[in-house]
Amino acid sequence: MTTPRRALLLIDVQNEYFSGPLEIQFPAHADSLPKITGAIDAATKAGIPIAVIQHTAGEDAPVFNPTMPGFALHPEIEGHRTEGWKSAVKRFGSVYADTDIAAWLGEQGVDTVTLVGYMTNNCVIASAVEGEGLGFTTEVLSDATGAINIANYAGFAPARTVHETIMALLHSNFAAVATTAAWTEAVSAGESLPKSDLGTSAVTGAQRAAGQDGASRASSAAR
Repeated sequence: MTTPRRALLLIDVQNEYFSGPLEIQFPAHADSLPKITGAIDAATKAGIPIAVIQHTAGEDAPVFNPTMPGFALHPEIEGHRTEGWKSAVKRFGSVYADTDIAAWLGEQGVDTVTLVGYMTNNCVIASAVEGEGLGFTTEVLSDATGAINIANYAGFAPARTVHETIMALLHSNFAAVATTAAWTEAVSAGESLPKSDLGTSAVTGAQRAAGQDGASRASSAAR
């Protein structure tokens, strides 16, 4: 098995996500931020290139305004930052859209991209999906990312449901999903992370749903 040529991409670990309406809810940022810095430490030790990406909505925007404190990287990330990191600013969900990140990854000889940061329900999923078309193998660290509660005319989904659903969705096709600890072990061993596929996920999902339906019917009959 060929050893993955990885890069670690830190997506939008900006102050905007640590308070206010966009505050990360699940996993809580108090839990996910140490996982992100742990991934940075593991990548640095292994000589894995690191890129840090920040989102901008422009100087007239109420959030992600580059002239305001919310745009800045969280101090924990800034404290880890070195001159060797690649930096980019993006305007869209995907880290690849209208940036030079894909070109930089090519220059580094990278074939496997590890995503950490925020939000699961926007920039993480967008980056994983676009990465497929660009030919990158994508890894997503489930405990080093995070989601918010979502509500609109189409419905409501709490952050935990949003995050866990997207992790299952990504692992079924677009990315290998793992914890930071499992990823660190894979990095140390020079191994790829295991990933499911859509067919296997569909069959397993159908079996799980049938089992739940059967248990529900049995419970109803018992009453």
